[in-house]
Amino acid sequence: MMSLRIKNILPKSDKLAYAEGLMNLDIFSEHVDTTIQSLGKPTIESPVRGTTIFVEDNERVIIDTSLAFFNRCSSGDSAPMSFELAGPRRKIFFDPSKTKCGIVTCGGLCPGINDVIRSIVLELYHAYSVENIYGITYGLQGFIPKYKHPLVELTPAYVEHIHGMGGTVLGSSRGSEDISEIVDAIERLNMNIVFFIGGDGTLKASSAVAKEALARGFKCSIITVPKTIDNDIYFVSKTFGFDTAVEEARRVIQSAHVEARGAPNGIGLVKVMGRDSGFIAANAALASRDANFVLVPEEDFDLDGDNGFLETLKIRLNSRGHAVVVVAEGAGQKFFQDLPEEKDASGNVKKHDIGQYLKEQIERYFRTHDMPMNLKYLDPSYMIRSVVANAADSIFCGFLAQMAVHAGMSGKTDMLIGLWNNVYVHIPNAICMKGRKTIDTNGPLWMSVRESTGQPIMRN
Repeated sequence: MMSLRIKNILPKSDKLAYAEGLMNLDIFSEHVDTTIQSLGKPTIESPVRGTTIFVEDNERVIIDTSLAFFNRCSSGDSAPMSFELAGPRRKIFFDPSKTKCGIVTCGGLCPGINDVIRSIVLELYHAYSVENIYGITYGLQGFIPKYKHPLVELTPAYVEHIHGMGGTVLGSSRGSEDISEIVDAIERLNMNIVFFIGGDGTLKASSAVAKEALARGFKCSIITVPKTIDNDIYFVSKTFGFDTAVEEARRVIQSAHVEARGAPNGIGLVKVMGRDSGFIAANAALASRDANFVLVPEEDFDLDGDNGFLETLKIRLNSRGHAVVVVAEGAGQKFFQDLPEEKDASGNVKKHDIGQYLKEQIERYFRTHDMPMNLKYLDPSYMIRSVVANAADSIFCGFLAQMAVHAGMSGKTDMLIGLWNNVYVHIPNAICMKGRKTIDTNGPLWMSVRESTGQPIMRN
């Protein structure tokens, strides 16, 4: 009989505030397969001892903790959907003395990548006595022979101080590589566990690698630690690096506020990262309480017209003498619909530069209205993603890494470690590839942004 470990059951409103914009709860009326693929039955006694509390595979974390969901379940005969609880298992699949592991980092930089690398190495070495740990350099390219990127031997001494450095000591790259070649390389290296650290593109690649390995009968555990500064991974409450990004963005917003107040009709315009989800912009604005306008991809806005952004900005300047505008990089893309679409090496549609566009449009508008103003434009995107993780993110990275090691050693594969209802869980890669997490513009996060900024709906 399956036991259900229910953690932090919250009232519906609080739950939505915590996992803001994750999805419409109607999705829970449909079945979601949360089964975690396993390489086989674990039969080896875990070397992890001391005060460790072992977790069983039948310990679960319910996905939807709303009261309405429980009422639906109690009136029917379907079991509540749940995730497998993360943590050390009493029995493991791989023999630590013969286990060889790899770590690869892919995609853009993000605060905390080195913290994850360091914690994976230390957990493997000290908790499981695994000594053969290697870093694959420059992302997926590191698997492909033609690039000739070297392997890096990862020892406790090598990773001792890397958490004090930004970026990734392994390097990274964008773009897809042949999955068969990647699995060929893993087989040649005789790796038993490979940890992928990356975003949505990496999820797809790691899942494809796991499936190819299984199809070949090659028993290799593929574990993903989700990485995206935008915090937009589906079914994951929070990704590492996000807290640091919000903290750094807040500092920039505060600087923009100082600049705006220091000049007549001063405008501070700040562009932050957020391709399809405006979580950094929204949370940084709430953290600073200095922003007067927050523009995100999730909410449409017009520039011109009586209710448009530019007229609303003019009203703000006339009444208060200064304004701070925060815009996410993916906002307002409708203004570029006549331009050709371009994609980056990972296949993502390149966003047009809304920050520079807004700067030009604001200058044009006030010039035509013969109204003097002073605009300062700040784009700290690449500075924010390359900084060292703050204390909260560093702790978070440590937990994610430890849980990833436990999952890998127990023979799990094609999955990621995620935080759900404040509990670490195993999530199938396939679920997280179903969509992208975005702000619910009818939810409490966006309501709080509106109340903080006082901005109206800027559509005609």
